[in-house]
Formats: sequence, structure tokens, C-alpha cells
Amino acid sequence: MDNQEPLIVILEENRDFVICVKPAGVLSQEGSGPNMPEILRNQLGGDIFPVHRLDREVGGLMVFARNSASAGWFGREIQEGRLKKEYLAAVHGVPEPEAGILVDLLLHDVRRNKSFVVDRKRKGVREAKLSYRTLVKGEGRSLVQVRLFTGRSHQIRVQFASRKHPLLGDGRYGGGSGQMALWSVRLTLRVPGRKEERSYCCFPGELGGFTEFPELSHME
Repeated sequence: MDNQEPLIVILEENRDFVICVKPAGVLSQEGSGPNMPEILRNQLGGDIFPVHRLDREVGGLMVFARNSASAGWFGREIQEGRLKKEYLAAVHGVPEPEAGILVDLLLHDVRRNKSFVVDRKRKGVREAKLSYRTLVKGEGRSLVQVRLFTGRSHQIRVQFASRKHPLLGDGRYGGGSGQMALWSVRLTLRVPGRKEERSYCCFPGELGGFTEFPELSHME
């Protein structure tokens, strides 16, 4: 393994998949610069197939397939909504209400790599849905738990920013400078060939000034 590459924390690994923790600043897919598939191939050997994404600036749990059959399995699980992704985010202000569901129409501008909330359906516009609940409030910011029901580009970032609660450190959407306060905290999924769900959880050491994280209860 290249000495310049980070050592990836592995929660579970076998011939079909690997559950691991992506560091912030590393690409989740192949690309220019440090990226998870290349790092994992160097660290573990064998093939690595990305099946979902995290923004470069975001850290936390990811699953990668180890073969094409498993990649197909996870692709179908995602398409059918069975792979549940939950996040912790530190946002400016206090969302009102303190728990709820956000549904928006989003348009992603590929050239500018930025998403926008729009008011009507047209070419390129897709519905975005998430649920959230506020866990902690303090000093003009809140820690929220988010579950995604759709996987749109910059979805969590733009849906909260459009309600004047941008994520701390998210300069692209008005959250100021510093490390972006978004973390993939839990994955609930079925692994290839198994019907029962498994949950994997990993907390960040610090997120937007918060250093203690309440235990998360299961979200339906």
C-alpha cells in the first residue's frame, strides 16, 4: 500500500463485500486523487466495486462489493429501497419543527456541481425525500439525525440550506468554512444471499463542534 494513502477502517470484509469507514477528503469512486476503490484494492487485494456514493468532503460508513454478482445484488437493493442510509449533520440554527420529513424537487447543475430546489417538474428535476430529528441544540447550531429515502446529489446539504439551516462548513451552500459537518453514521442492509437485515454503526470523533452523540434508536 502507498504510504501516502490512509489506512481504511474495516468493520466487516469477506469475498462478497466490505463495510468500511471513508475518511473525509477521499473520493468514494474512481477519480483523480485519493479514492476508495484504489485504496481498498491496495489494502485488501482483489476487486472493489462501488455501489453508492459519498461526497468527497463527507466521511463515514460505506459498503463496497467485491465481485460483479455482489455489485448487482446491492444495486437492486438500493433501487428497491432496502439499503437504509442514515447520517449525522450539524446545521446552523434549530430546524422547525424539530423532527419531520422534507420533500423537494431538485435540479443538479452538472457544470457548476451544485443542486437547487425548484418549484416544478421539468427535464433533469428529481424528487428528493428525507426524514430528520433534532438530537442536540446549542450555541446557534443543532445536531440532527437524517435518513435518506432518495439519493440525489448534495441532497441533505441543499434541502437543509434551502430552509436556512446550511450544514456547518458547507461553503458551497452557505454554511461557512471548515470541515463539512456531515457523517454517514449507520447502514442497514441485507447482504448477498441473506434475507435478514444487518446494521452497522460508526460515530465520528467530532462533528461541527459536537463531540458526544446520543445513542440512535432504530428509524422505521
